[in-house]
Amino acid sequence: MTLVYKILPRADWTAAQAVGVFAGAAIDLEDGYIHFSTAAQAQETARRHFAGQSDLLVLEVNGAALGEALVWEVSRGGQLFPHLYGVLDVSLVRAVYEAPLGADGTPVLEGLA
Repeated sequence: MTLVYKILPRADWTAAQAVGVFAGAAIDLEDGYIHFSTAAQAQETARRHFAGQSDLLVLEVNGAALGEALVWEVSRGGQLFPHLYGVLDVSLVRAVYEAPLGADGTPVLEGLA
């Protein structure tokens, strides 16, 4: 099983739960897909794109459950990143983790497999 992770503000997750799907954060909507990271990529994603932002969560999703809508594409540093071309059904989220800010202002991601 390949697990993928989405870092997002708690308010975005709360809104998604109310309607049953997550259509994406502002950057996702702008780019046309929902940005995900692997466990190995997530901490650097947090550092680059979420530094100083509090009240963040990390969603854990089984990539295989997303089917062909999940596409692995070259991004940062030539790495393959998972991108979801479609909405995320909230029922596919396996776990939700807190992402508190560390002393340096970077979200701390723990428990990712």
